[in-house]
This record gives sequence, C-alpha cells and structure tokens, in this order.
Amino acid sequence: MSKGATYLLVSLPTSIMPSNHAEEALAALQATVTNEGTTHAFAIPQFKIGTLDALVQQADDLAKLESACEAVVGKVGDTLKNLLDGDEGKVQQQKTINDKPVDQYLRKFQWNKVKYRADKPIADLIDSLQKEIAGIDNDVKAKYNQYNQTKTSLVASQRRQTGNLSTKSLVSVVNPRQLIQSSEYLDTHLIAVPKANVKEFYKSYESMAPMVVPRSASEIASDDEFTLLSVVTFKKHSAEFLHHCREKRWTPRDFKYKEGGKEAEAKEVDKLQSDERKLWGEALRLGRTGYSESAMIWIHVLALRVFVETVLRYGLPLDFVSGLVQTTSKLAKKAKQNLDSNYSYLGGNAFGRDSKGRIKKDDQATSNDMQATGHLGDQEYSAYVYYEFEIV
Repeated sequence: MSKGATYLLVSLPTSIMPSNHAEEALAALQATVTNEGTTHAFAIPQFKIGTLDALVQQADDLAKLESACEAVVGKVGDTLKNLLDGDEGKVQQQKTINDKPVDQYLRKFQWNKVKYRADKPIADLIDSLQKEIAGIDNDVKAKYNQYNQTKTSLVASQRRQTGNLSTKSLVSVVNPRQLIQSSEYLDTHLIAVPKANVKEFYKSYESMAPMVVPRSASEIASDDEFTLLSVVTFKKHSAEFLHHCREKRWTPRDFKYKEGGKEAEAKEVDKLQSDERKLWGEALRLGRTGYSESAMIWIHVLALRVFVETVLRYGLPLDFVSGLVQTTSKLAKKAKQNLDSNYSYLGGNAFGRDSKGRIKKDDQATSNDMQATGHLGDQEYSAYVYYEFEIV
C-alpha cells in the first residue's frame, strides 16, 4: 500500500472528445491531472438500469453503504493495529486485498462477476453487499472481543499470582493451620495493611469492634508494600470489624482453603495462556481476511456509485469512461481544480466564470440540479462524477 495515498474516482462522458472514443477520453483525463498523480482505467460493467426513481433511491442507498464500508475497513484496521501492538510495518503487511497490495488491486480492478453478477438488478447487488459488510463487521468484532476477554482473564489471573498482598492469590501464602476453620462462633480475618500502618493496626484492632479476640493478631506474610495479618473475632461482629478496616483503607482478603488450590490456579494460568495465544492467531487471521473482504466490498460499492451517478448525470445512451487517479491528499486539491477547469461545462448552469475567467459556482443552479438528480445537497457538488477516498 502506498502510504498516504489518496484516490480519485472520476467518470466522464466520452463526448468530451470530438471522436467520442473512450480511449481518447481516458487520455484526456490522464493529461488533465498528469502532474498531480497517475491515472489508470477503472473498468465498470454495464448493470441493469431500472427506472429513474429507482436510480435516485439507489444513489442514496449506495452513499450510506459506502460510509458503512469505510467505517468497517477503519475498524478492522484498528483491530489489526491493536493485535500487533501498533507496529505499523507489521500492520501494513496484513492490509492486502485478494493477497495483493491495495494500490495494485485498485490499479487492476476487475468487477467480481462470479460473486456479484452484473446481470442482477442493482437493488439485489446493494442488498448482497450490505449483508456481507455487516457480516464481516460482526465476525471480526466477535472474535476480537473473545480474544480481549481471554486476555483480560489471563492478566487478572497472572496478577493474582504476582501482585502484592492486597490483590494476589493467597493460596500459596497462607498455611491453613494458621486459620480457625469450621468454628460455630469464631471467624479468622485476613487483613492486608500498608507497612506504614502496621503499628497503628496493632494498637487499635482490639477496639475496632466488640468481641475481637484479644492478642489474636498475627503476622502471616509481608512484602514491599503490605503486611498480611490475621485477626479472630466472634462471627456476630465480623461485618462491623471488616467495615472499620475498610474505613482505615486496610484491605480485608477473602480466603477459603481448598485442597489442591495452588495446582488448580497454575493450571488455570497455563490454560488461559494457551487460549490467549490461539485466539490471537484466530483474530489476526480473521482481521486480515476481514480487511481484504471489507475493502474489496467498499471498492465494488464505489464502482456501483460511479455507474448509478453516471446514468443520473449523463443520461442514455451510456457512453462514458472512468478512471482512477492515484495521488496524495495535498495534490488532490490541485487535481480537482484542474478537473473543474476542464470539465465544469458538464454542469450546465451550475458552473460559470467570473469577469477574470475563473470558474465560479452558481449555488442556486447547483441546488436545482442536485434536486433534479435526487441529491440532497449533503456533499459538495461536482459538474462530473467524482469521488475521493483513502484506504488506510
């Protein structure tokens, strides 16, 4: 993919040349923007044309569908970027269309006649493309979410193994003989206390709630940040004791001894690591495929837009030539100015010239022309069929 490439899809009637030949019309288009980019023929088949009302509706449907396609391509690209930790080189390797670099696919674009038969009604093609792009979006999103959920579980499980005493698993820290278990009246509480507050804890814990067993506090373990202490209280006052601990920002830790718990935790981490690696691979493969297919659908939608708009703009018989101009965002503006300069007359009253011969736009005439062809005026009007896009 050419980094930072901007593409212009342009359709012009062959009548721009006296000969009415498509090859000469394409050569004229190439000459118009020769200093701003490289122009290639963009082959568009002849589709079944319905009524004018149907074409106007299809133009609106295709505009919405193109926006949806662009959004899906962007989202799949973001997914690839997240999976590859933002490594732009690796991301670009995944961004191909039909296993070809994007610019190569566009330069040699051919309508997929097997998948999208040109003899079908345009409405059917739009419906098929809509369903496909929605399916790709859902599939990539679902797989990426599955991967993320597993990754989150793995991180949480690893944190339980390696965190400090206020968060880590206590399975390998606490000896069950240090606890009072299965007592009808007594509870043993484990409290993670910041090391700077340990002296305060020893001074105050007995008076923090009724019926705290005197001198029952005992150090279980210690790390760089926290000391884990055990305290025995009567069950009826356990909740009050724990509440006062939280008020002092000391962390009560839930712990129930379970035979084989340490081994079970280790197995859980191993399984999550295996699942995470597997899902990462699946998400990457689906992301690569999803990017290829969604970008391909986007280009097919653009081709349909060009065709429908060409019929609405230039009428029948349908004699036109379409070209793809590969340029940059900076040069695209100059290319558009050159195209306007050469082909503004195609817009009839929509474009005129001022006293110095410069092209000017008659906004009222433009509005009337757009309404006549079913456009609502939500995008800048061109006197010819013109679409600018970037695939990133």
